[in-house]
Amino acid sequence: MRKIGTVPIYELGATELLEAYRKHEVSPVEVTRAVLERIERLNPVLNAFNLVSERALEDAKASEARWLAGQPKGLLDGVPVSIKDILLTKGWPTLRGSKTVDPKGPWPDDAPASARLREHGAVLLGKTTTPEFGWKGVTDSPLTGITRNPWNPKKTPGGSSGGAAAALAAGMGALAVGTDGGGSIRIPCSFTGLFGLKPSFGRVPAWPLSPFGTVAHVGPMTRSVADAALMLNVLALPDARDWHALAYERRDWRTGLDEGVTDLRIAFSPDLGYAKVDAEVADIVRKAVSVFSDLGARVEEKSPGFANPDAIFRTHWFSGAAMLVNAIAPDKRKLIDPGLREVAEDGAKISAAELHDAQMKRGALGTHMNLFHRDYDLLVTPTLAVAAFDVGLECPPGKQRWIDWTPFSFPFNLTQQPAASIPCGLTREGLPVGLHLVGPRYGDALVLRAARAFESARPIALPDLAKL
Repeated sequence: MRKIGTVPIYELGATELLEAYRKHEVSPVEVTRAVLERIERLNPVLNAFNLVSERALEDAKASEARWLAGQPKGLLDGVPVSIKDILLTKGWPTLRGSKTVDPKGPWPDDAPASARLREHGAVLLGKTTTPEFGWKGVTDSPLTGITRNPWNPKKTPGGSSGGAAAALAAGMGALAVGTDGGGSIRIPCSFTGLFGLKPSFGRVPAWPLSPFGTVAHVGPMTRSVADAALMLNVLALPDARDWHALAYERRDWRTGLDEGVTDLRIAFSPDLGYAKVDAEVADIVRKAVSVFSDLGARVEEKSPGFANPDAIFRTHWFSGAAMLVNAIAPDKRKLIDPGLREVAEDGAKISAAELHDAQMKRGALGTHMNLFHRDYDLLVTPTLAVAAFDVGLECPPGKQRWIDWTPFSFPFNLTQQPAASIPCGLTREGLPVGLHLVGPRYGDALVLRAARAFESARPIALPDLAKL
């Protein structure tokens, strides 16, 4: 296996690959071939991909020719990337983990993220697994079965972008696109030891709009903060199909990454004032927060002061699930994951008045956090209340639904703030724990900068893949 220094080429991130391409130290063909070999060997164990491109090597050869000619295409030429099987990708079925979707298509469209990656020369490896329609925080579905965690295949990688996370952590691609409607980027990044950013809502254009509406975000999943900033440069490019998209901000998200956190005002909340957190996870996170103090930030233990918004989120999310299932032909509904059917049945009971009331309460929560960030630049919490648990379960023992063990993620889908998970330690079982960084609305650059400072002190490590 070719290496750059001591690192196998399949472990290189996008930033490192692009530098190696510029120096002609390695070619996109070599890298893509190495990644495809890993997919062939590890995907039967991890079940991260449900579709692998037949054109990846051909696309890599075209990239190699551009690099040899000194004319790379865009910002990601030759970088192998996976796309979650929630997002449309031209020519490939987007099955969303569901037996109710007809794979015959036709499939004539790219989602904005797929289109931008293609335009910037990325080598699209294939589609990664998701629970049905991304409905829960672990990754298994009636269509694709169980996806497993590279740190321990008996454990879940989380979800709903669990296939994307398993692929990245196992060296099956340098970058991955995820979606996050309540934690679906941050949950699997926490469970698999990766960096994942849920950008401010509308920062990354999305089309068609998720059935779960304006709580759903699209964002980068990576093995370094610099790669996430680079990827955001591409994903955040404008697309007129997204009516909700923010006005395009012409900037390089890598600018200012290394400015550090000196004198930033950071509020650390170990439980948001109401969450029950596993003692080992809580201890790892509390020790990790001291890194920010060591780097010069002013850290204060302070909860943001809102009540558990569980009911607000459930009203938004369960009503979206009801609409989604209602759009499926009645004769196919028996094929749907039973848990999703239950959630949809609960959602169908929500009245218009209840939904309107939840929308008003959501607005009040957003205002509350706007005011909170007048005093604090960042809010830091655990990403999750638990470490990865056994595969085949929706929840750890004692919990009812995925929302019950993700108390730190979904509130900030309601408020549409940027939020990221970065690994901050391992449990006694050797499972990753995530640190959650929440910025003010539209403060994506600040979240990336703080994450980069943390990463400089606590570099991100991959699992020991020799065990697989």
